[in-house]
Amino acid sequence: MHRLKKYLPFLMGGIVLLAVLIALAVWNNRQTPEWVLNRYMQYVNEGQYEAVYDELLSDKAKSYTDRQTFIDQYRNIYGGIEARNIKMSNLEKSDESTDNYTYLKYDYEMDTVAGHYMGGTSARITKKPGGWAIEWNEGMLIPGFSKWQTVSVVPAKAERGSIYDRNGNLLAGKGEVLEVGIVPGKLSAETRDADLQTMAALLGMKTEDIQSKLSQSWVTDDVRVPVTTLDEKDTTLEAQLLGIAGIYTDTTEVRTYPYGEKASQLTGYVQGISAEELEARGDEGYTESSVIGKTGLEAAFENRLRGKDGCKILVDQGGVDNYQDAAGNWIQRPRIWTLAEDPAEKGEDITVTIDASIQTRLYDAFASDKSGSVAMNPKTGEVLALVSTPSFDANAFISGFSEEAWNALSTDASMPLQNRFGAAYAPGSSFKPLTAGVGMTSGKLDPGTDFGASGTSWQKDPSWGDVMITTLQSYDGPANLENALIYSDNIYFAKAALQIGGSAFKEGLEKAGFGQELDFPLPLTKSQVSNSGDFADEGQLAQSGYGQGEVLVNPVHMASAYSAFVNGGSMVKPVLEYSGTPQFWYLNAFSKEAADTIRDDLIQVVENPAGTAHEAHMDGVTLAGKTGTAEIKASQEDTGGTEIGWFNAFIADPDSPEQLLVVSMVEDVKERGGSHYLVPKVRNIF
Repeated sequence: MHRLKKYLPFLMGGIVLLAVLIALAVWNNRQTPEWVLNRYMQYVNEGQYEAVYDELLSDKAKSYTDRQTFIDQYRNIYGGIEARNIKMSNLEKSDESTDNYTYLKYDYEMDTVAGHYMGGTSARITKKPGGWAIEWNEGMLIPGFSKWQTVSVVPAKAERGSIYDRNGNLLAGKGEVLEVGIVPGKLSAETRDADLQTMAALLGMKTEDIQSKLSQSWVTDDVRVPVTTLDEKDTTLEAQLLGIAGIYTDTTEVRTYPYGEKASQLTGYVQGISAEELEARGDEGYTESSVIGKTGLEAAFENRLRGKDGCKILVDQGGVDNYQDAAGNWIQRPRIWTLAEDPAEKGEDITVTIDASIQTRLYDAFASDKSGSVAMNPKTGEVLALVSTPSFDANAFISGFSEEAWNALSTDASMPLQNRFGAAYAPGSSFKPLTAGVGMTSGKLDPGTDFGASGTSWQKDPSWGDVMITTLQSYDGPANLENALIYSDNIYFAKAALQIGGSAFKEGLEKAGFGQELDFPLPLTKSQVSNSGDFADEGQLAQSGYGQGEVLVNPVHMASAYSAFVNGGSMVKPVLEYSGTPQFWYLNAFSKEAADTIRDDLIQVVENPAGTAHEAHMDGVTLAGKTGTAEIKASQEDTGGTEIGWFNAFIADPDSPEQLLVVSMVEDVKERGGSHYLVPKVRNIF
């Protein structure tokens, strides 16, 4: 300790000396032009523009631009172009350098909103007492830039991809409409209010809504103010509008849906992004001006259809240059150069399996009904049509609704906005082939067993109380599976369900997709065996055997289930894009024996004159099918309930080069022939 105290003054002196030497080294380093330029680049990259001005600029540069203007210029330009990762490289001293000033040439690069920018520039560094300072000018902001120039970012919207059917027909894509608008300064001062009222009446709009558009902050007397759009074919209305002073029409590009209401539940539509959507997806490149798929294929394929927006960073040098074109005409072009460009990338064009001709025919067949239909190739799973009626015209969501038109659509008792092919319904007797498939596959149902005649009303025993199983007709011959399908015998399938047992029946249906999500681009309601997932009692189990109880089936699921009858028991996966190889949703949902037996019996439902679907018989092609009428009523005694009709049909030959399966459901068929209302309509599709 004594020795340490003795040498402590020398130790402290050494530390002080070392600190002085380090400070001198740093100070000497600051005496180089290269150090000053590197510090400038560091400050700029960190956004410390105040420090650049205060510490690094020469007195001459400060007399050229005041501090606040300097700071604002950097913030506005670099902020506007989103400059970041600013770097300098290949620093080189120019031969023009002297003892009093140095020219340093360097390469300059940065990332911007329009991509990466690279350029070369130089800086003059002037000697001053105790160091060096930058003789700054605007060219250090952006190489080649001057104080008289301006920088702007011009967005480039990506073109949305189109949607085509299997034959190249446009389902959704670029089209033209008439834009209707107003040039405020050309409205008649004397009749302005009356003219706007007339315009509103012609367009089905409110006068206040038009006035609101004219009151926007950017509107001036000579600017065109868009109000709405019209179909180009609506020439009579266009002529009436053009008769009003100040009204204009012009062709403009919009998203269009050529098949209108025939395919709108399928295609869906696009609209401006909502605040909620923007909050959820803002990090995906969406902005307040973005459009986004709201429903249908537009929503399902949004990420592929939307493309990628781009932009340009333009530097306007001011003034114009005169050019002479090939015809000798003099034209003027602004002196503008592109600093950086990120080109917009068009969205992907998508071809789906839909056949627009089948889509159209199915829609026309059921246009006056509340219906849902699916057409599919049962061997490949290619969905050829998805129809919901009544429907809406997706083009109206692009052009915009008047309040009156929207209220009429949204309050329509037939619910045209409801997607019926995506919902689930009581299947009635169209479900019976599935009961047979589960029973035979589980080994609990022998198709040749005669359950015995039961008349048209039956119950297992008196313990059922008032619960009776009824069927429409009795028949001669054994009560076996074939006859039960031909005559649509409810009692047979009630007995079959009881024989299978609730546990095995539920398990077999789950192996055929009940209660399961189908991996499909469009939202589909899951099919169910009951509300709870189980059968409450024997009565419910018996009723479920013939598609009543609480059984609900989605039409797309129904199509997949029926495909098993031409695929040896495996259910094909419905697809809207086909890879060339069929996929299966459930392999061996039913045994091959069950599938083949049921297919042969369903042929007889059509071919046999007593079959419930004999009206579908066609010469030259063998169809198999099953009708179904589901009663929707509050109780067994209810006589005022409605009925849902089904008819499912397919080409019976598994080896036929032409394959088609159609599932159709119609609400409110009571007093219209029940399921027989659908048979001729579906037959016409084949």
